[in-house]
Amino acid sequence: MALEWVVLGYAAGAEAIMLLFLTLPGLDGLRRGLVSVVRGALKPMLSVVPFCLFLLMDIYWKYETRPTCNEEHACTPSEHLRHQKSIMKSQRNALLIAATLLLYWLLFTVTSLVVKIEQLNQRLNKLKRDD
Repeated sequence: MALEWVVLGYAAGAEAIMLLFLTLPGLDGLRRGLVSVVRGALKPMLSVVPFCLFLLMDIYWKYETRPTCNEEHACTPSEHLRHQKSIMKSQRNALLIAATLLLYWLLFTVTSLVVKIEQLNQRLNKLKRDD
Protein backbone atom coordinates (compact mmCIF):
# COMPACT_ATOMS: atom_id res chain seq x y z
CA MET A 1 0.00 0.00 0.00
CA ALA A 2 2.95 2.35 0.32
CA LEU A 3 3.19 2.79 -3.45
CA GLU A 4 -0.27 4.36 -3.62
CA TRP A 5 0.71 6.96 -1.05
CA VAL A 6 3.93 7.73 -2.90
CA VAL A 7 1.98 8.26 -6.13
CA LEU A 8 -0.49 10.48 -4.32
CA GLY A 9 2.35 12.46 -2.77
CA TYR A 10 3.96 12.99 -6.17
CA ALA A 11 0.61 14.07 -7.62
CA ALA A 12 0.16 16.59 -4.81
CA GLY A 13 3.70 17.85 -5.34
CA ALA A 14 3.15 18.27 -9.07
CA GLU A 15 -0.10 20.13 -8.42
CA ALA A 16 1.63 22.42 -5.92
CA ILE A 17 4.48 23.21 -8.32
CA MET A 18 2.10 23.97 -11.20
CA LEU A 19 -0.01 26.15 -8.91
CA LEU A 20 3.09 27.99 -7.71
CA PHE A 21 4.28 28.69 -11.25
CA LEU A 22 0.84 29.90 -12.30
CA THR A 23 0.58 32.35 -9.42
CA LEU A 24 4.14 33.71 -9.33
CA PRO A 25 4.30 37.30 -10.55
CA GLY A 26 6.72 38.16 -13.31
CA LEU A 27 6.36 35.00 -15.35
CA ASP A 28 4.07 36.51 -17.97
CA GLY A 29 6.12 35.17 -20.88
CA LEU A 30 6.03 31.63 -19.56
CA ARG A 31 2.47 31.80 -18.32
CA ARG A 32 0.83 31.23 -21.72
CA GLY A 33 2.75 28.04 -22.34
CA LEU A 34 2.31 26.96 -18.76
CA VAL A 35 -1.44 27.50 -18.94
CA SER A 36 -1.69 25.27 -21.99
CA VAL A 37 0.42 22.59 -20.27
CA VAL A 38 -1.67 22.77 -17.09
CA ARG A 39 -4.96 22.70 -19.02
CA GLY A 40 -3.73 19.61 -20.83
CA ALA A 41 -2.69 17.99 -17.55
CA LEU A 42 -5.90 18.74 -15.66
CA LYS A 43 -7.99 16.08 -17.38
CA PRO A 44 -5.58 13.19 -16.73
CA MET A 45 -5.01 14.48 -13.21
CA LEU A 46 -8.75 14.26 -12.58
CA SER A 47 -8.10 10.57 -11.92
CA VAL A 48 -6.69 11.73 -8.57
CA VAL A 49 -10.25 12.30 -7.29
CA PRO A 50 -11.51 8.68 -7.51
CA PHE A 51 -8.07 7.48 -6.40
CA CYS A 52 -8.36 9.64 -3.26
CA LEU A 53 -11.86 8.34 -2.63
CA PHE A 54 -10.58 4.76 -2.93
CA LEU A 55 -7.76 5.48 -0.46
CA LEU A 56 -10.20 7.20 1.88
CA MET A 57 -12.40 4.09 1.84
CA ASP A 58 -9.29 2.03 2.56
CA ILE A 59 -8.55 4.18 5.62
CA TYR A 60 -12.14 3.78 6.77
CA TRP A 61 -12.00 0.01 6.31
CA LYS A 62 -8.77 -0.19 8.30
CA TYR A 63 -10.37 1.95 11.01
CA GLU A 64 -13.43 -0.29 11.21
CA THR A 65 -11.47 -3.56 11.31
CA ARG A 66 -8.66 -2.48 13.61
CA PRO A 67 -8.06 -4.42 16.82
CA THR A 68 -9.16 -2.55 19.89
CA CYS A 69 -7.24 -2.28 23.12
CA ASN A 70 -10.02 -1.05 25.36
CA GLU A 71 -9.24 -3.08 28.44
CA GLU A 72 -6.16 -2.54 30.55
CA HIS A 73 -4.44 -5.88 29.85
CA ALA A 74 -6.07 -6.69 26.50
CA CYS A 75 -3.02 -5.78 24.41
CA THR A 76 0.69 -6.19 24.84
CA PRO A 77 2.81 -3.03 24.72
CA SER A 78 4.02 -3.86 21.21
CA GLU A 79 0.43 -4.32 19.98
CA HIS A 80 -0.55 -1.05 21.61
CA LEU A 81 2.38 0.74 19.96
CA ARG A 82 1.53 -0.77 16.56
CA HIS A 83 -2.07 0.35 17.03
CA GLN A 84 -0.96 3.92 17.83
CA LYS A 85 1.37 3.98 14.79
CA SER A 86 -1.47 2.80 12.59
CA ILE A 87 -3.68 5.62 13.82
CA MET A 88 -0.94 8.19 13.17
CA LYS A 89 -0.38 6.87 9.64
CA SER A 90 -4.10 6.98 8.92
CA GLN A 91 -4.29 10.59 10.08
CA ARG A 92 -1.26 11.53 7.97
CA ASN A 93 -2.74 9.81 4.94
CA ALA A 94 -6.09 11.54 5.43
CA LEU A 95 -4.28 14.89 5.47
CA LEU A 96 -2.48 13.94 2.26
CA ILE A 97 -5.79 13.09 0.62
CA ALA A 98 -7.33 16.39 1.72
CA ALA A 99 -4.30 18.35 0.52
CA THR A 100 -4.29 16.61 -2.86
CA LEU A 101 -7.99 17.28 -3.45
CA LEU A 102 -7.65 20.90 -2.32
CA LEU A 103 -4.63 21.48 -4.54
CA TYR A 104 -6.44 19.98 -7.55
CA TRP A 105 -9.43 22.24 -6.96
CA LEU A 106 -7.18 25.29 -6.54
CA LEU A 107 -5.23 24.42 -9.68
CA PHE A 108 -8.45 24.04 -11.67
CA THR A 109 -9.84 27.32 -10.34
CA VAL A 110 -6.65 29.33 -10.80
CA THR A 111 -6.18 27.99 -14.33
CA SER A 112 -9.70 28.96 -15.33
CA LEU A 113 -9.21 32.42 -13.82
CA VAL A 114 -5.91 32.93 -15.66
CA VAL A 115 -7.58 31.91 -18.93
CA LYS A 116 -10.45 34.36 -18.30
CA ILE A 117 -7.98 37.15 -17.50
CA GLU A 118 -6.07 36.47 -20.73
CA GLN A 119 -9.31 36.54 -22.72
CA LEU A 120 -10.34 39.83 -21.10
CA ASN A 121 -6.91 41.33 -21.80
CA GLN A 122 -7.16 40.31 -25.45
CA ARG A 123 -10.65 41.81 -25.68
CA LEU A 124 -9.41 45.02 -24.03
CA ASN A 125 -6.47 45.27 -26.45
CA LYS A 126 -8.83 44.74 -29.38
CA LEU A 127 -11.13 47.51 -28.14
CA LYS A 128 -8.15 49.87 -27.68
CA ARG A 129 -6.97 49.17 -31.24
CA ASP A 130 -10.44 49.79 -32.64
CA ASP A 131 -10.70 53.19 -30.91
